[in-house]
Amino acid sequence: MTGLLLALAGAYGVHLLYTSFAFRWTGVQPGPAVRRRWRASSQAHDWLVQAGLSDVRPAELAGVVGVLVVFGAALGWSLFGGVLPPLAIGGAVGSVPVLAARARRDRRRALAREAWPRQIEEIRIKTTTLGRSIPQALFEVGRGAPEEMRDAFELARREWLLSTDFDRTLDVLRGRLADTTADTVCETLLVAHQIGGNDVDRCLSALIDDRIMDQQGRKDARSRQAGARFARSFTLVVPLFMALIGMSIGTGRSAYDSPTGQVLVLVAIGLMGLCWLWAGRIMRLPEEQRVFVGVGNEP
Repeated sequence: MTGLLLALAGAYGVHLLYTSFAFRWTGVQPGPAVRRRWRASSQAHDWLVQAGLSDVRPAELAGVVGVLVVFGAALGWSLFGGVLPPLAIGGAVGSVPVLAARARRDRRRALAREAWPRQIEEIRIKTTTLGRSIPQALFEVGRGAPEEMRDAFELARREWLLSTDFDRTLDVLRGRLADTTADTVCETLLVAHQIGGNDVDRCLSALIDDRIMDQQGRKDARSRQAGARFARSFTLVVPLFMALIGMSIGTGRSAYDSPTGQVLVLVAIGLMGLCWLWAGRIMRLPEEQRVFVGVGNEP
């Protein structure tokens, strides 16, 4: 048995050595763990970019969350005392920056979805009717883009002026927008710029129709969910309002000092959070995945 274990350990060591030299894999896992870490960090970066926080590092966001957790815990202790309720309230208050960033991200993505059909149509007209070059048409359209998207177009234009490399220019634009439609448009324009062809008008027209149908479908779904989204807020407002009323009546606050009261408060906060998350999950619309993410960055 010992000999078998030693043989397996030796074989696995040979595997690690071979994959390290042949495939540049690192770590002690049997597969390329670096690629998985790159994808995780890329997704976190895309999330911050889509929220308009491209200059914020995850560590800075974590620091803000930590400060709010401490503040929320102090507030919970002043209201309920004990240990468990302050921890739960601290976690709830600490989630505020993440939830605010997520709401900001949703607004920016909705704005981009509404703006892209018009921008694609302008690119199509400028390249096929007005005779503009593809880079020129792209940057002209970028000047009239929504304010949240203009910085990305401006950085891409600067890259084009410095390098005249359209591939690198579109990589900059893709990275700053982190949007599925932007990925598709950039890839279509890149192919048309590199090899030419007469299909760019047809491809862009088909993309416009697809974006309009997607946007209309999302609007219809959200309009049908309006009542449910309003009712979702009651899962937080009503229990908190009832708790405050109970504390203000007689010796209501002292009821939270007992071990049973502490546990019940913790259970109530947990149920509120679960109901909120569950309601948001079942009403969440499907999100498109980026297809050309990391095109110019992966080895």
